[in-house]
Amino acid sequence: QVQLVESGGGLVQPGDSLRLSCIESGLTFSGLHMGWFRQSPGKEREFVAYIARNSINTGYAESVKGRFTISRDNAKNTVYLQMNDLQPEDTAVYYCAAQFGSVVSRAKNRYDYWGQGTQVTVSS
Repeated sequence: QVQLVESGGGLVQPGDSLRLSCIESGLTFSGLHMGWFRQSPGKEREFVAYIARNSINTGYAESVKGRFTISRDNAKNTVYLQMNDLQPEDTAVYYCAAQFGSVVSRAKNRYDYWGQGTQVTVSS
């Protein structure tokens, strides 16, 4: 059974930081490309960041570039999203996702497995 379990969300103030974690089980984690997406009420789920299975290639949405950092620890089957300088517009449910295939993508329809999400709320 494949599972992706996110954690680390919460309520923070503008300018604060959070680190999200996503633990994968049931697959060969080192063979997966991993991504983070987010969804706000009334909006479509949007791409945030990806990291390829080689742990080298990464990509970010323009809105988070320079503030968020994606990383992975294959020994722990875990992908992280370090989020700094959080702003109210970052408020959303954050999802991690796993992708098979040869080329890592930022398109959500290319991802094969999804977690249940973790809520991040940024408010003063």
